[in-house]
Amino acid sequence: MANSILLNVGCGHKGGVDRLPAYFRSGEWSEVRLDIDPAVQPDVVASITDMSSIRSDSVDCIWSSHNLEHLYDHQVELALQEFLRILKPTGFAYLKVPDLQAVSELIAADRLDVVAYESAAGPITPLDMLYGHRAALAAGNTFMAHHTGFTPRILERTLSAAGFGYGVLKRQGLMELSALVFKNYPEDEIGKRILAELEF
Repeated sequence: MANSILLNVGCGHKGGVDRLPAYFRSGEWSEVRLDIDPAVQPDVVASITDMSSIRSDSVDCIWSSHNLEHLYDHQVELALQEFLRILKPTGFAYLKVPDLQAVSELIAADRLDVVAYESAAGPITPLDMLYGHRAALAAGNTFMAHHTGFTPRILERTLSAAGFGYGVLKRQGLMELSALVFKNYPEDEIGKRILAELEF
């Protein structure tokens, strides 16, 4: 029986391109879906900068896959502070964003519009990673526009400034950065287990 709450922010369509990592597919986790777009039929309609409908200290984990770049720069810390507010004292967030340092290497090689990789949403170019998924934008989904971006140094600095107690950052395939950040410094064994199981 599920006893841990996972808040999937920016969830998109159920079972869509941002499927949950395998770690969260066990019976231990109960998923709550949150999105700014009511068309994807989330459990909670809200922006990640204002999740006031969710109680403080009520969520065990937040999964945020390619959401922070959709905010304006000045909104990112607001969103991360909301993450901290709703996380339980032992809670953590698992975040993914495009790695603009890696993207810039393709841009410098004049490959701005060349497909960098194939995703469940279709081919992705550096232009998509910079400004948002062009196919979705062309179809009228303006929620998919990107307004800011991250390199490893910027993401680490931003997470630290927001007040997370401990975190680990790593580069992954498909030109993305992953961060596993805890609200407070975790107990050694618990922290090690989570880091290992999420392959950090």
